[in-house]
Amino acid sequence: MIIAFLFFIVSTVNSVTKNITVNTDALNEEKEKILGSIPEAKLTFYAQENEGNLVNFRMSVNGQTKYFPYWRNVSNETYAPQFLYNDINGDGKKELIVILTQGYGTGVLEQNVHVLHQTRTNAGEAYREIIVDDPRTILLKNVRTNLTKSEAIITILNRKKTYNIEKIVTGPEGLFSNIVTDNLISYEVVENHLIAKMGAQIGPGILIGSFYITYEYKDGFYQMESIEFRWGE
Repeated sequence: MIIAFLFFIVSTVNSVTKNITVNTDALNEEKEKILGSIPEAKLTFYAQENEGNLVNFRMSVNGQTKYFPYWRNVSNETYAPQFLYNDINGDGKKELIVILTQGYGTGVLEQNVHVLHQTRTNAGEAYREIIVDDPRTILLKNVRTNLTKSEAIITILNRKKTYNIEKIVTGPEGLFSNIVTDNLISYEVVENHLIAKMGAQIGPGILIGSFYITYEYKDGFYQMESIEFRWGE
């Protein structure tokens, strides 16, 4: 009798335990914060904050949810994610542009961009992310630079231009061995064009200008349409 009674108790506990489920998605969503919304597109972005970063991005649009587990943005509100809604490929439909900041500091700003097109599927309208060519790769392919004690030499698509830097640098000990462009990378949308901006530094804290890359949508991804260097910007 005792053995049978104990078996009954264990069986009852196991049965109750099997019926208990934890909705982890609901628990995660409770920790989320709203980052921004675009009423025109009926979408809202959420993320969780973890160790100084916004992670586990989620987009809610027309009652549907899309997750972006690999996106990241610093939690500093000064560098909050930017959500833009513009027609940047000239097809008459607006695209979703998300600009995220991964790092910042003195002489440092690192951003990346995500562009999503709205497409029609069997389940209805959905957003699909489109590749955007890395501006660092674009510069490597199209730009050559050289730095001396008195000149910064920049060649873009075989067009060479020389800038005098003697009044900017007080001594050669503060110069880099060449122009550095990886420390300052940002994005913006100007007149419905996606633009990447890369700062040109010749020494610690010494910015002489920026490279501006204008993108176009071609062959299924966003690639360089034009590139220029603007002195002093």
